[in-house]
Amino acid sequence: MTKQELDQLAINTIRTLSIDAVQQAKSGHPGTPMALAPLVYTLWNRVMRFDPKDPIWPDRDRFVLSNGHASMLAVVRPASHRTQAGQRRV
Repeated sequence: MTKQELDQLAINTIRTLSIDAVQQAKSGHPGTPMALAPLVYTLWNRVMRFDPKDPIWPDRDRFVLSNGHASMLAVVRPASHRTQAGQRRV
């Protein structure tokens, strides 16, 4: 699998998890998380500085999401990141 295919698979997984979470909650709107999945994926994997092995690292970047329609992304993206190995401290 190429890097581009892997990136697209991760983005589609975020979309699917968002849809499933909205459906399970019987509340919310899946459109915004589906549309913003590529943006959130790019932020978490290419922009933000964090270390999954040191979650209280003082210099980590914080992700704040205030749009209620997209709030499922705040849950889905960090949860999906826990399955990835390694560090992303920059």
